[in-house]
Amino acid sequence: MQKQIPSVDLNGSKPVDFFDTSHLKADIKGHSIRGGAVTIAAQGVKFVLHTVSTAILARLLIPADFGLIAMVSVFTEFVNLFKDLGLSMATIQKKDITHQQVSFMFWINVAMSILLMIIAAAISPFVARFYGEPRLVLITIAIGSMFIFGGLIAQHTALMRRQMRFSTLAVIEIAAIAGGITAASISAYFGLRYWSLVIMTAVRGIINVILVWWQSPWRPGRPTMNCGVRSMLAFGGSLTGSRILGYLTANSDNAIIGSALGSDALGFYSKAYGLLTLPMNQLTDPIYTIMIPALSRLQAEPKQYSRFYLQTFSAIVLMMLPLVSFLFVSADEIVYILLGSQWTSVSTTFKYLAPAAFFSAVGFAPGWLFISLGRAGTQFRVNLISTPIHIAGFLIGVHWGINGVAAAYSLTKIATTILAFYLAANKSPVRLYDIIHAVLIPAAGSLLAGIGVLLLGGFLSEANVFVRFILCSTAFTIIYVCFVMANSASRQLVRSMINSIAVLRVKTVVETTSE
Repeated sequence: MQKQIPSVDLNGSKPVDFFDTSHLKADIKGHSIRGGAVTIAAQGVKFVLHTVSTAILARLLIPADFGLIAMVSVFTEFVNLFKDLGLSMATIQKKDITHQQVSFMFWINVAMSILLMIIAAAISPFVARFYGEPRLVLITIAIGSMFIFGGLIAQHTALMRRQMRFSTLAVIEIAAIAGGITAASISAYFGLRYWSLVIMTAVRGIINVILVWWQSPWRPGRPTMNCGVRSMLAFGGSLTGSRILGYLTANSDNAIIGSALGSDALGFYSKAYGLLTLPMNQLTDPIYTIMIPALSRLQAEPKQYSRFYLQTFSAIVLMMLPLVSFLFVSADEIVYILLGSQWTSVSTTFKYLAPAAFFSAVGFAPGWLFISLGRAGTQFRVNLISTPIHIAGFLIGVHWGINGVAAAYSLTKIATTILAFYLAANKSPVRLYDIIHAVLIPAAGSLLAGIGVLLLGGFLSEANVFVRFILCSTAFTIIYVCFVMANSASRQLVRSMINSIAVLRVKTVVETTSE
């Protein structure tokens, strides 16, 4: 019999098996909703903390200090893609797991972290020579030495995500960020310059390790060779390969624009892309974090799996499609209000990128299927096809400037996302027909509302930009909501979402009162 290590429950009292997740299935939807709410709330808190830290450190440091860290980040972020070899996700996804398997992967993660530290130290002279900045040698070594923190907590956090302990993880992450910001502010005040930013990363990592090990009672044993981890290693390797290809896709458009068109063009493009994707990432990133462990717990129950997947996907599409449609038809007003008149040319790029933004937002959904069903190898093969298509599109599109790149990104993103959905739905509990059906009503409502706003905008062309924005956003919302609520399936979905939020509030009040 495999050794099982007891744990405590979320309230810290009842002993439970840390590797068993059967108790989650009875209320997988409730766990997911509560986890999603906590994760999204934590996202907001982190945004505030980062904004505050930017305001404080910008007054204590000079731009060159931030630039030195940014130079090193180009290299360390790529090396960081290999930090856990996808083994934390393998722990989350696997239906049944043992103490020996997790221990083996823990030591692999630690060994890999040490190897990455050595690589960072080895490339530090080349980084300094590349930029012509001798100070980067010690900075690269210092930042690279912090890879060990990730190795020490990769399996602990994976086990906590497997148990869907998202509240605990959110508190730990916020505490670590706050501690890092405090340490950096104090260091900067006393004149440590760019080293204060290094200290911020170090303190954040140390706090993370201490709190994760405190909250997770699991402790690794000695590595055992024949413990059945071969499939998990293959899964992690495929996932790491997908991450590398995703990194190339995400950065190749910037590299091509910067090389062919210069920094000014890249500034306009990156601003349009960031402005468009920021509101979507605030929702899709937390949901991705929740969906993998939730679906992984349901992989042996096809009907429940399919129902939960489609409900979540439908809810995302119901919110995302109108958002993208409104951003498209109101691009001129949004760019003017948020960025000012000097950025008005961005609105055209903004429009060309809108389809790519939507397909990026729902593009996580095929990954839910691939990863939760243990098909990381298929996902890697899809990315092997998708990445060259994107890069080829960027190389062709750059001949027409940043708008050509934006249009190419949208066209290639549509094609590759459709391919990913087709292959992900194949041999899964979810039918491709149901995925397409979930998009139809929100798409029709978004199209109708968008046309209405375009017509209204024509009548209001001489009005104040703020007045025009308020009236158009109000009209869009009314048209879309009325159209969606006229459909019985959409009404049922909205009602289910509202009921879930209501239940979440009641449970929160009850738990708070009982404490």
